[in-house]
Amino acid sequence: MTQWRARAAARFEVEKHPVRSRDGMVVSNHPLASAAGAEMLAAGGNAVDAAIATLFTLSVVEPMMVGIFGGGMAQIRMADGRHLVLDGQSQAPAAARPDMFRPTGLGYEVEGRANTHGATAVATPGTLRGWCDALARFGTMALADVMEPAIRHASRGFVVTPYLAACAGEACPDLGRDPEARRLLTNDGAPLRAGQRLVMADYAQTLAQIAAEGPEAFYSGELGARIVAQLQAAGSVMTREDLAQVASIAREPVSGEFRGHRIFGPPPPSAGGVHVIQMLNILSGYDLAGMGFGSAPAVHLTAEALRIAFADRAAATADPAFVQVPVERLISADYAADRRGRMDPDRTLDWQPGVAPGAAPAEAHTTHVTTADRDGNIVSTTQTINALFGARMVIPGTGIIPNNYMALFDPVPGRANSIAPGKRVTTSMAPTIVTRDGRPRFALGLPGGLRIFGSVMQGLLNLLEYRMTLQEAVEAPRLWTQGAELELEEGFPAAVEEALRGKGWQVLRLPHVGGGMCAIAFDDDGMEGAACWRADGMAIGLGGGLARAGTRFWPDSPAGR
Repeated sequence: MTQWRARAAARFEVEKHPVRSRDGMVVSNHPLASAAGAEMLAAGGNAVDAAIATLFTLSVVEPMMVGIFGGGMAQIRMADGRHLVLDGQSQAPAAARPDMFRPTGLGYEVEGRANTHGATAVATPGTLRGWCDALARFGTMALADVMEPAIRHASRGFVVTPYLAACAGEACPDLGRDPEARRLLTNDGAPLRAGQRLVMADYAQTLAQIAAEGPEAFYSGELGARIVAQLQAAGSVMTREDLAQVASIAREPVSGEFRGHRIFGPPPPSAGGVHVIQMLNILSGYDLAGMGFGSAPAVHLTAEALRIAFADRAAATADPAFVQVPVERLISADYAADRRGRMDPDRTLDWQPGVAPGAAPAEAHTTHVTTADRDGNIVSTTQTINALFGARMVIPGTGIIPNNYMALFDPVPGRANSIAPGKRVTTSMAPTIVTRDGRPRFALGLPGGLRIFGSVMQGLLNLLEYRMTLQEAVEAPRLWTQGAELELEEGFPAAVEEALRGKGWQVLRLPHVGGGMCAIAFDDDGMEGAACWRADGMAIGLGGGLARAGTRFWPDSPAGR
């Protein structure tokens, strides 16, 4: 019995198996994508080559989550000491206006779903530029080589998993209203079936053109012109100039200390790094391990830290080019001590922000990739087209499923997160790298929208506070809250739920919180990779044997959204 189990209130058994290797590791939420990354490592590529190959392949086999018309964040740590976050987030087009949508008064909802469905919901994409810039700056292989597995799977087809089928079933009514989406992503209006083969011929041609001509075919060439023309015909305000000006931004990671380890995460416009560190700072003053994993006291305090972080996130985190984000205050030990001093171990509180106004919600559906090579290069990257199947349309003749990132801007003018030309969306992405004494110890991340950074925080608690194994840490039961309602996965005992209700929590039971975590641990003997049961994830280690998929290969529900 591992030590944490002796005091744990919530017990569970892992459903997959970790993989060990000395020569490289790829962990993603689809086996074909992990295999594409491992193929690059085997061909002599590095962790960046592997990550980009994996992402391009995910854009084929996980089309509901990620694509070249989306946005994302990549944390890259090179063996030579270079360490940065490459921001490839989407932006509002130049012609976007603060009053371009008609708010309903219900959150960010607008009339006609114009900011979530169709061409009017599409923001200028940064994904392809970010991927190609990462490859050009830090990779070793040609773009055509890393794209080859994706083109192969798109042209010859791949088997629809139960995970993809469930996601397609959920989105089917909307997909059926768009002619191209209906043709490609439904069975004449009926949901895709698990086990059927899905061929994406148009998308294969699009990828092949980019592989041959480079990203400028998309951003300033004939391909981009065709895409913009199709979007404008459907109501978009995007122009060719919007695509041509897209650039990735290299940012310094934010960092903080927890239990002798240094945590590195993405800075704003991501909320991930700042608020993960903020929550760990708050919780560093408690002996959660002594309380026991999953116990009512430990869950209560963890949930309160989440509520505090969400109060501050709503007030302060946004695109730093438009809003001054008080990063240093949010991640300071003094601010953590102030928040901790106000917490009540017996009662949940109505937390108000302790910082000045700012921001936004986050994407709902994403994917994550973690890679490492034998030389010490590491990539942790989270990418998305925002909602499930993005804008729920397919650009004719291209196979591209565009994002619906305009949904993340406040449709009411005059607010910190109101729409503005060129403004980048705020995100909960939290691709994370952890070091000890300057040496890498962990790299991890996951999809899950608003639930991302809270789940990353819990993964780090599992590793550094409760001292779980890597596989235990990614699979352990999770919780989430941003208000009075507390979501608990089914692994928490009924007695814990009852005790939490006694502290004032409204408890909601869910089969999953967040998506499939993809993690790598490093030690003197090499590295270990772990994928979680909440998605189709697989870890593949080079030179250490192929991954064993575990006792449950496909999930029963679309948990990784």
